[in-house]
Amino acid sequence: MKRKRFSVEQIVAVLKQAEIGVPVAELIRQVGITEQTLYRWKKQYKGLETDQVRQFKQLQEENGRLKRLVAELTLDKVRDCRNITATRSGYD
Repeated sequence: MKRKRFSVEQIVAVLKQAEIGVPVAELIRQVGITEQTLYRWKKQYKGLETDQVRQFKQLQEENGRLKRLVAELTLDKVRDCRNITATRSGYD
């Protein structure tokens, strides 16, 4: 099954419908999502407005980029240390 992406506005609209009392079964059928997706969205975005959700997603993306950068730098440092150790042990 092809995965459908939802915009921030769509996610907030779905959550607002859930808040006003639209039955969950009807809501997930209309939107085409699973119940698990709805509850995951509620957990992540409950009470946030559209601009807040957009900012939250941007911060998550930036955090992911920074984590990858730290991982790459750590690997580079480990490789450099191994190269230095191998070079030094060759001279002994």
